[in-house]
Amino acid sequence: MKKTPLLTLENAKEIIEEIPTPFHIYDEAGIRANARALKKAFSWNKGYREYFAVKATPNPYILQILKEEGCGCDCASYAELLLAQAVGCTGHDVMFSSNVTPEKDMRKAYEMGAYINLDDATHVDFLARIANGKVPETVCLRYNPGGSFSLGNTIMDMPRDAKYGMTEDQMAGAIRRLMKMGTKHFGIHAFLASNTTQNGYYPELASQLFRLAVRLRNATGCHFSFINLSGGVGVDYRPEQPASDIALIGEGVRQQYEEILTPQGMDDIAIFTELGRFMLAPYGHLIS
Repeated sequence: MKKTPLLTLENAKEIIEEIPTPFHIYDEAGIRANARALKKAFSWNKGYREYFAVKATPNPYILQILKEEGCGCDCASYAELLLAQAVGCTGHDVMFSSNVTPEKDMRKAYEMGAYINLDDATHVDFLARIANGKVPETVCLRYNPGGSFSLGNTIMDMPRDAKYGMTEDQMAGAIRRLMKMGTKHFGIHAFLASNTTQNGYYPELASQLFRLAVRLRNATGCHFSFINLSGGVGVDYRPEQPASDIALIGEGVRQQYEEILTPQGMDDIAIFTELGRFMLAPYGHLIS
């Protein structure tokens, strides 16, 4: 892939007259076009939503641009929740996924009405305590299948070594307990690889999570309202690397959806994503 700078040397010299280096500069038109291409790739799913991974670029101006393009915020900390709130993202515009979560963070997410993604089976009691027994109507659970998930990428593709997520049995137990507490709808979340440009990653992950949803529905009688494929879709940092084809990826997920969920009467499930670098990396430069 040919790499084309966002601005010329002359442009940079003009900007430097007003803004000293170092600074980052972003291509707003590129960011917006990319967000729209992503949305189009998953337009077959009525409930589709991208929750931008705030940790990737915690900048309120960037968050505002993405919010205008229909994106929500994926937050992992108290500070990120505050950033989301600052640009007007609250309630189900926010997905909160955290590891070793401080009470202050969990309480803030609950008070904002965010989707809360429980990282561990013990977090059921943690959430119930924070909520004074009034657990959210919709709760998400993070899945860890164990084993390996190799796609030729050595970044975060060994679930057995991961510090987060529940087993299938733990998820079933958490669902039953939450249903008794009043939760009516559930989500599934999993993050098994990072920065992979293999277009088969999302479809393969979707296949695993869709089949998991069917098994858990059959085992517990619960209703799943969404499945969050998280992040992992990467970018081609070097010319010799392949580029992700988001249209092809979206089509691959659609095929799995119609093959697995639709025949089970589960075609009301929304698909969520939590992309970070895919949304911004090709559209920013560091000027120094």
